[in-house]
Amino acid sequence: MNPKLDELREKAAALPLKPGCYIMLNAEGTVIYVGKAKALRNRVSSYFHGSHNAKTEAMISNIDDFNVIIAKSEFEALVLENSLIKHHSPKYNILLKDDKGYPFVRLDVKAKYPRFSIASRRAKDGAEYFGPFGSRGNTKTALEMLLKALKLPTCSKSFPRDIGRDRPCLNHHMGVCDAWCAGTLTEEDYRARVDQAVMVLKGRGRELAGRLTEQMSQAAEELKFEEAARLRDTVKALSLLETRQTVLNKGASDTDAVGFYEGQVRSAFAVLHYVQGQLLAKDCELFEDPLGDFGESVSLLVRQYYFDAGFIPSRVLLPVETEDMEELSRFLTEKAGHSVLVTVPQRGMYREFMTAAAENAREEVERSTTAYERVSKTARWLADALGLEAPPERIESFDISNTGADDVVASMVVFIDGKPKKGEYRKFKMRTVVGQDDYGSMREAVGRRFDGYASGDERFGELPDLLLIDGGDKHASAARDAMRAAGADVPVFGMVKDDRHRTRALVTPEGQEISIQANPAAFSFIGGIQEETHRFAIEYHRTLRSKRVKKSKLDGIPGVGEIRKAELLRFFKSVKAVENASFEELCAAVPKNTARAVFDRFHPEEEKK
Repeated sequence: MNPKLDELREKAAALPLKPGCYIMLNAEGTVIYVGKAKALRNRVSSYFHGSHNAKTEAMISNIDDFNVIIAKSEFEALVLENSLIKHHSPKYNILLKDDKGYPFVRLDVKAKYPRFSIASRRAKDGAEYFGPFGSRGNTKTALEMLLKALKLPTCSKSFPRDIGRDRPCLNHHMGVCDAWCAGTLTEEDYRARVDQAVMVLKGRGRELAGRLTEQMSQAAEELKFEEAARLRDTVKALSLLETRQTVLNKGASDTDAVGFYEGQVRSAFAVLHYVQGQLLAKDCELFEDPLGDFGESVSLLVRQYYFDAGFIPSRVLLPVETEDMEELSRFLTEKAGHSVLVTVPQRGMYREFMTAAAENAREEVERSTTAYERVSKTARWLADALGLEAPPERIESFDISNTGADDVVASMVVFIDGKPKKGEYRKFKMRTVVGQDDYGSMREAVGRRFDGYASGDERFGELPDLLLIDGGDKHASAARDAMRAAGADVPVFGMVKDDRHRTRALVTPEGQEISIQANPAAFSFIGGIQEETHRFAIEYHRTLRSKRVKKSKLDGIPGVGEIRKAELLRFFKSVKAVENASFEELCAAVPKNTARAVFDRFHPEEEKK
């Protein structure tokens, strides 16, 4: 028994059945996890009883103590949890980056030459803010397009300090900047362009385009063709901006769809922003760790996402019902200053929004995860779960296949860095085992494999890092004994199946089970190895059985080789017909001496003619 675990159980059992937050601490007193509960006693006690997923087990193993804060209501516990997580940034809580949410465009109006930038939130600094808009990436792209359309600077130069210091940069030669650094245009000219950009940011882009078109016509009438051409290019660029990028003139969304996806290596949280049913933009964040409890993760990440958001839409769509839907809606409503409906759509347009959000989260995970990362993380998990010194690179797996006492065989498959190495597969037909003896067959097959290594056989030239045996602890024990008898010592585990014939756990030769069902990647990986080992054994067994069944009754008759056998079958059509044929009928098909040998084989009691 673990004294510390007993102590924590006793402390949890004494907690009240009231709402509040619990704060898990490690041995150094550092906050490693914060959670909320409707009933503190029940929720905290649940950590110290039963089994949990891998992430929760890791967190529990580091708990040295915990504190609780009792709240007046579930809603107060929800708000408190969010504040505590933001303050402590605990290791085992899922944390969003601080710059998530709807961005603003900031204009430093105090400067002589004001510049635009992206800001996460409004600040009381005397600057002018526009928005909030869609995702940060889309807003940045649209702002750059706007500045280039109006030929305002996007470089790092500071005005008026850098005016006249250098020659105009490449942007001027590309026609996307009017070379403000050259000093040929005035501060008033610059301010006029900035005012035009402000019109677009306020959603008055079409009005600006109309004004510029009028100015272009007037310049042409006055024969100011260069000015008319510049205005024409600006109007064209603004038109292109409106066609290609809607983020600056549509404002904030009225519906957000939240999507989650948990992959083998990392997970994703995605938010799609919709305006009047039209997709505006997307935010997405990846996590290296699994999400843990899905409902809790949804609630927590949504609260983090909107905590400092400049704008919260009137409707937030979730992929799953959480325990605190009502409190979450109230939390967002108070943050937004207007009613926010939090719902899980079941059909129609909003359900399609949810499907799109989930698909975007999945795509982000799949695109960012390589095959090597998937295998590497699974191997690291296996090493931790099985107590190996290092993640296993070479894994060998054995299985036995037989039907009764006939054609008993064993298969050995090899996986290197998570991939099957078919050129190193081996198969064994039993030599010493008589009858159906799975344990004896496993001892022989594994013994021959490791004897081959000990004798320098090139077919068995490399030892595995992990040995997996199809079967339970007794199969694993038989394999271990055979391996040690050959002078090798490799970690051995049996693969235990559930009632659906899927690998549910690994087991030591001593009978200690290690569940793999809590880790989907490991569950899939080990299950795949077991299926491949079984397939290879079955194929070999079927091949031997087929050869035995196909062995003809004509084999072994003196004078009957493959040619005579073919002649007989061609004449009589079947072995049964040959067996029932008279001596005279056989003589019609083959020479007399051969006919006599065939007839004697099938009619040994009859008198020879």
